[in-house]
Amino acid sequence: MHIYRIVFLFALFLSGCSLPQVAPVKVGQQQKDVSFSEDVKPILDKRCVVCHSCYNSPCQAKLSSFAGIDRGGSKIEVYNATRLSPQTPTRLFIDAKNTQEWHTKGFFSLTQNLEDTNGTSNDSIMLHLLHNKQTNPDVIGDYDPEHDTLMCPKDKEELSKYLYEKPNHGMPYGFPALKQREYITLASWLFQGAKDDHNSAVQVSKNAQKEIEKWEKFLNAQDPKHQMSARYLYEHLYLAHIYFSSAKGEFFELVRSYTPAPQPTDIIPTLRPFDDPQVEKFYYRFRKIESTIVHKTHMIMKFDDTVLARYNELFMEPEWREKPHTISYDTKISANPFIAYKQIPASSRYQFLLDNSKFIVMTFIRGPVCRGQMALNVIHDHFWVMFRDPKFDIAVIDPEFIDTQVQNLSLPIENVDHDLLKTFSDEYRERYEHYYQAKKERTTQLFNGGYPIESIYKGVKSSDSPILTVYRHFDSASVSRGVLGEEPRTMWVIDYAQFERLYYALVAGYDVFGNVSHQTNIRRYMDFLRMEGEANFLEYMPQKKRLSIMESWYINDESVVDDAKYVAIEKLNNKIVYKTDDYKHEFIEKIVNQYLPKDLNITFDRMNYKTKAEMKTLTMPKDYKTAFDYIQATRALTLPGSGFVRFMTDRGANNMLLRIEMEDGTFITKNLVINRWHDNVNSLFMEESMLDPSKDTMDFLDSFIGSYPNVFIDVKFSQLPEFLNLMKNTTGTLKDLQKFQKYFISRSDPRFWEYYDWFQKEFDRQNGVEAGLYDLNRYARTPWQKSH
Repeated sequence: MHIYRIVFLFALFLSGCSLPQVAPVKVGQQQKDVSFSEDVKPILDKRCVVCHSCYNSPCQAKLSSFAGIDRGGSKIEVYNATRLSPQTPTRLFIDAKNTQEWHTKGFFSLTQNLEDTNGTSNDSIMLHLLHNKQTNPDVIGDYDPEHDTLMCPKDKEELSKYLYEKPNHGMPYGFPALKQREYITLASWLFQGAKDDHNSAVQVSKNAQKEIEKWEKFLNAQDPKHQMSARYLYEHLYLAHIYFSSAKGEFFELVRSYTPAPQPTDIIPTLRPFDDPQVEKFYYRFRKIESTIVHKTHMIMKFDDTVLARYNELFMEPEWREKPHTISYDTKISANPFIAYKQIPASSRYQFLLDNSKFIVMTFIRGPVCRGQMALNVIHDHFWVMFRDPKFDIAVIDPEFIDTQVQNLSLPIENVDHDLLKTFSDEYRERYEHYYQAKKERTTQLFNGGYPIESIYKGVKSSDSPILTVYRHFDSASVSRGVLGEEPRTMWVIDYAQFERLYYALVAGYDVFGNVSHQTNIRRYMDFLRMEGEANFLEYMPQKKRLSIMESWYINDESVVDDAKYVAIEKLNNKIVYKTDDYKHEFIEKIVNQYLPKDLNITFDRMNYKTKAEMKTLTMPKDYKTAFDYIQATRALTLPGSGFVRFMTDRGANNMLLRIEMEDGTFITKNLVINRWHDNVNSLFMEESMLDPSKDTMDFLDSFIGSYPNVFIDVKFSQLPEFLNLMKNTTGTLKDLQKFQKYFISRSDPRFWEYYDWFQKEFDRQNGVEAGLYDLNRYARTPWQKSH
């Protein structure tokens, strides 16, 4: 059908809060129907999905697929730390089969007319909000969509009130308006009925289909050994974005379906992966991901013949502890992996986790649990993670001991509607302490002389990740392979039992829709797991120094040190011989420089990593004449107490992307990550009181870190000396702010989208299959400059 290109003009009559009137206007030429897949989706991806793609999307408006757009918005908050009862889940593609079902669950249309316009115009919420930005483009005041009070208007009256009270809060929210041609494309599509087209139908390539058939045959084999192995794999891979090397650009998720292939997948909508499917027979299926890939949920797993052979090696070939048999989905069993998977050798389960350590830890970081400051204030801003070698892991060498501890190893995940009176119960704390005490006693019996350095896992192939870096960016986090940044205050060593509990507590057993008691109990349990990882690391420190090191990690919290004394953290000896009194530094140097295989290519980050002696001598250069001068300046800026760091954290900026334009026109990119000092992270409340800005530091990284950039920075090489000196000398005054304006890209800058597109393209180029769209919900809330 041919129609005239439509330009939608509005007039907002403030008196009486009346809605703008909408009228189509001819522009003199005919235009073909607007295609959703070819014309609309590219605009939505670049300008809308960057804030509307997940549970934290404002109004749950998930615009990364047509199904999400058609579902619309909701007034129900997913992240609600005060709800007393569990909430009905609202997972797109899972909890409703069509738009009508979503509307019965309280969602409302964003694209359809609010009233009958006789087909002469579009009167939708989406168009009103887009047009409001066109007519009121200035970015005024602070914008923090995850914490702002958003009305989420669902009808004409609420929309009128919203536009009246917040005339500068149209879409894109808190960023520059769409270009006119982008706006007209979306407006025309809305006028034409906001329809999907056949080109956006989900298609699976022949190469991918061939791989899927092979894997579904393996996962759906009917003998008990295959069934229990598949169940274990599914519970650990259900969040994975799976890809096949022979099918580029396609990602799939592993689901449980009522139907077998080749029938369409009919997903079983259980809340958690270990919940009872409530059918006698179901099928593991691969469902293609049709939503736009966003980095904050993009956790990839490569499936090929090598991986399939590895799964056969780990699960099919070994003799199991018991004759393979299927088990119940009763939550008393299924919510405790040490009961549910007792029959599978712990060596197989642990090696699977070690083979995929980065992915598994990433699920803690990017899964639904790790949204927001409250969920993340359980970890320090920066730490390194190592793993116990299976040959020294108590669960592997003495599985009968774990059998005796299954109740003490139980987790607060059996249900998502915990009794509110048990929100701060010590039930799981007592179980944990009993387990840890028993573990220490058994470990002492098994390793009377203590752990040697060989008890640290060093991988079996060059692509393994035996050591990881975790960064917290206040209200988000990231995980990377290797040892990035300065030497952190704390380090962890994870063993099998801790690894499995971390996964089931924070990922498989965590319900983002659960009540406050469920979520608080998991947050408190994470305290125990963190301390266990730290205690495992301290076993490698001299016995007499362990409590003092622990005290330095838990300033003003004597309870943790008392607990460490109770479980006799200093009891077990080790076989590490130290030559200096800087034990932590000496140990990690020995691990990275001498112990880990060279083909892992894990080395220290020499820009940020430094000895205590180097920290005392680092100063800013007086002149910038050589490359060494720039390196020296950058290293000096990583020292504690920088005024620049305080200046940024005061503005909610902890993760910054820097672009340096070289004299030949090429660019160098750096990721600036701020590490905030916490006296301790053992308190659920009053985090601000635990901070010490005088000890905050910053790392300059070559790799892209995190999913939520807080600030884009653009500096020409000729300006670099001025910029570096400004970073060193800033005191946070208005005068400093004015100086930074020419380097920092404000959310109000008319060039903002140009910079976003550049950094996104560079991120895609450098990270390949691991890349996804950045999220802008946490971009610096206060404009650095006024709108132009």
